[in-house]
Amino acid sequence: MEKLGELYTLGIWTVKAGNEKAFIDAWRVFAAWTVKNQPGSAKATLLQDEEQPRRFISFGPWKDKESIQSWRNQPEFKEFFAKARDLCEDIQPHILESVAKVG
Repeated sequence: MEKLGELYTLGIWTVKAGNEKAFIDAWRVFAAWTVKNQPGSAKATLLQDEEQPRRFISFGPWKDKESIQSWRNQPEFKEFFAKARDLCEDIQPHILESVAKVG
C-alpha cells in the first residue's frame, strides 16, 4: 500500500562556475547538522546534473510542515543560505508533497 502525503523539501541550485566543490562541502556540513539536530528530518540527498555540472538538486523527507518551518527559522539555516547565495547564481527552494508512487 502506498503512503501518500509525505513531505519533502527540494532545492534547485545553480552554482557559480568554480564554486562546485565549495558548495558541495557547505551543503554536506549543513545537511549533516540538519539530520542530527532537526526533529522531523531523517536524511538528505544532493544530486549533481551530469550534463550541467553547475546544477544541483537537494531533497529530503520531513515529518510535517511545522518541522520544515522550524528548520527554516534556525540561525544555521539562515547562515547556510547566506553562504549559498555567495556561491550560487540561482536558488529555488520548494516544499513538495507525494501524490503518487509506483514500486
